[in-house]
Amino acid sequence: MPRLPRLNLIDIPQHIVQVGHNNLPCFYGEEDYQFYLTSLRNAADQYRVEVHAYVLLPNMVQIIATPRVPDGISSMMQSLGRRYVQFVNHKYKRSGTLWAGRYKSSLIDSDAYLLTCYRYVELRPLYLGLADSLGAYQWSSFNHHASNEESDVITDHRLYHELGESPQQRAEAYRKLFRYRFDRRLLEYIAETIKLGQILGGDVFKDKIEQIANQRVRPLKRGRPRKNSKRNSTADTPVTARADSAPAVNAELMPPLKEKSEEVGRATGEGKAVTMDTGV
Repeated sequence: MPRLPRLNLIDIPQHIVQVGHNNLPCFYGEEDYQFYLTSLRNAADQYRVEVHAYVLLPNMVQIIATPRVPDGISSMMQSLGRRYVQFVNHKYKRSGTLWAGRYKSSLIDSDAYLLTCYRYVELRPLYLGLADSLGAYQWSSFNHHASNEESDVITDHRLYHELGESPQQRAEAYRKLFRYRFDRRLLEYIAETIKLGQILGGDVFKDKIEQIANQRVRPLKRGRPRKNSKRNSTADTPVTARADSAPAVNAELMPPLKEKSEEVGRATGEGKAVTMDTGV
């Protein structure tokens, strides 16, 4: 199924994913991660994008961000990608591309899915076995949200602020979110929306986006259109849009499947167990 046209709408958060070429590493050392974060902060400031959450993995970057000007995210990602590739090519005396094409993105219905996307992004190091606990992985925004380690990359979204009146209350409430199991179908849904550039949200939110963007945001119904009976008409019936199509999920965006629930880490600060849903 072809990807829908990319939408860059102001004041609506996006889930952004950029993968290394052929799934190869795009970070080779600690200095590389730090340079990327510094460049992300500078590009976000330059193009007026608020970064809410992120994770840097050896072969992938995932970011949750809200643009405050038209084309803010596309400009930020173009600038960031170009600057980081130049840095890596010069440092390691290499040439050629580093990323597997352009970044992928999906608009997020904030009230329904934003903090869920935070969890999806920040849990990736545990799924991939890159850390024994959530707080041990330093290249994500988890410690900013769940402890007092403030990040100069992050601009907190209003929904995070609503978790509590003080930083301590917000951190405690955020850690509690990680006690809940992540449903496998929800994981697949998030991965699917990223793969196809679809919207992560319900019909009301999609209707709103279609009105703002003045274009279709739902995938067309798969298969040939039905024909009316000869008694009525020989003309084909129009293809209708559907919001519940379920194409194959990109495995590189999905956490590996497990046969049973597994404790994958402990949240910073309270030592509460973090578990994943059966089948995830």
